[in-house]
Amino acid sequence: MENVLLFVIGVLIIAVGLGVSIALHEVGHLVPAKKFGVKVTQYMIGFGPTIFSRRRGETQYGVKAFPLGGYISMVGMFPPAKPGGKLRRTSTGFFNNLVQDARKASTDSVGDDDSRAFYKLPVYKRVIIMLGGPTMNLLLGIFFFAIVLCGFGIAGPSTTVGSVSSCVLPASSTSQTCATTDPVSPGAAAGILPGDRLVSINGTAVTSWDDSTNIIRQSAGVPLTVVVDRNGTDTTLTVTPLLTERNVTELVNNQVVTKTDASGAPVTENVGFVGIGYATQLQPQPITAVLPFVGENVAGVANTIFNLPQRLTGVAQAAFGGGTRSADSPMSVVGVGRVAGEIATIDIPLQSKVATLIGLLGSVNIGLFVINLVPLMPLDGGHIAGALWEGLRRRIAKLFGRRDPGPVDTAKLMPLTFVVVIFLGGVSALLMYADIVNPVNIFG
Repeated sequence: MENVLLFVIGVLIIAVGLGVSIALHEVGHLVPAKKFGVKVTQYMIGFGPTIFSRRRGETQYGVKAFPLGGYISMVGMFPPAKPGGKLRRTSTGFFNNLVQDARKASTDSVGDDDSRAFYKLPVYKRVIIMLGGPTMNLLLGIFFFAIVLCGFGIAGPSTTVGSVSSCVLPASSTSQTCATTDPVSPGAAAGILPGDRLVSINGTAVTSWDDSTNIIRQSAGVPLTVVVDRNGTDTTLTVTPLLTERNVTELVNNQVVTKTDASGAPVTENVGFVGIGYATQLQPQPITAVLPFVGENVAGVANTIFNLPQRLTGVAQAAFGGGTRSADSPMSVVGVGRVAGEIATIDIPLQSKVATLIGLLGSVNIGLFVINLVPLMPLDGGHIAGALWEGLRRRIAKLFGRRDPGPVDTAKLMPLTFVVVIFLGGVSALLMYADIVNPVNIFG
């Protein structure tokens, strides 16, 4: 029962955090739109039937039934077919009707406030309005990751012993258990225990795990005087590292992996070995580490979008064929909520749970930032691309002494917008289904 309650709490934390992130995303559009004089008729969180709304001034603020996004309604999003031209239906085709209906709805929304239409703004003001939402998500991502990195820290090696090997196994051994013929590890023979904190080795202070590793690896066969802090009391032990063949490791994508040669065989070296491993602990990072960390997350999301067809193929195979989903598989809000619930129930310190949940909110906001910058309507990036194209056309016309071409007829993109909406809906449905029948297991 306790785990169920913790799971619900984890889901609610992410749900509230996601709702706040969406709300602030729309605030990022709302504030500059009103600042630049655009008439905003609606500010809504969610889609579908309206649950609650209240009008303040000319804007109706409300919450809708399905909190899977949000929007603000600005008058005059699309210009007429020609500056000052009349709306006309040139055919009865479905996609042509989409274009004409979009123009008509935009014109009807303007009414007598033609000067306050969105399309009448200078290009740079339209870009600022549409960038406001993604920028808000970026700032939220930076804020959440700053809390995690600087307030809690990231897991890293400490100077505390986390494990002590019972025996010495060859580097090529695949066994995880000790045989009676295997030599006892120097660490176990010396009496080192998990929980001991390394203080010094041969009089050299140990301030990081690398300090101890460097001394041990170079001291095969040499007795070392090791001082450990055991339950608040310094204890002196004598350890003689054993010369053994060990795999050479290297750091790849922030993960320690075994180095291999051209043939794929592990690279080994003969070094001193004691048989102790470090315990991890959260280590606060400097504020300068936040932006590079955010940059890595932005690059990761961008890479996922760039390889989306391949990623979705993997998701579909896992959902319908029973394959295993990778830990970096794209997830829907259902999957994110499930992960949050699992984080709340696993047996780790409370501060680690809180840090992980806050980090998850940071990742969600970075995802919203990158996705909304994709230059396709109805995403913010599509409106930004349309405004920048209009500015470029006008600049070229002015450069060559031509007549001002006027605003770009973005309503013509409605057929593409329709296709994008259907695609995004299909992707969301696939991810939700996969998150239910074959969810991502991030805990191994």
